[in-house]
Amino acid sequence: MQDHPYPVPGPPPGSFSPQTDPRAGIDEAVAGLDELDSLPLAEHVERFDAVHTELTVALSSIDKV
Repeated sequence: MQDHPYPVPGPPPGSFSPQTDPRAGIDEAVAGLDELDSLPLAEHVERFDAVHTELTVALSSIDKV
């Protein structure tokens, strides 16, 4: 495997498990936005980043990337 001097999008290589249902984490990830209106504005970016990461993992596992 070649190391890149720049980040590569998606989950780390080898993190895909064929038994994992990619849809399993989607509801949980989106639920992370449920109480967003009660959080200070400064914490919104961190919450959006966490949800984005979870959705990216789910999407890339569907594509088997």
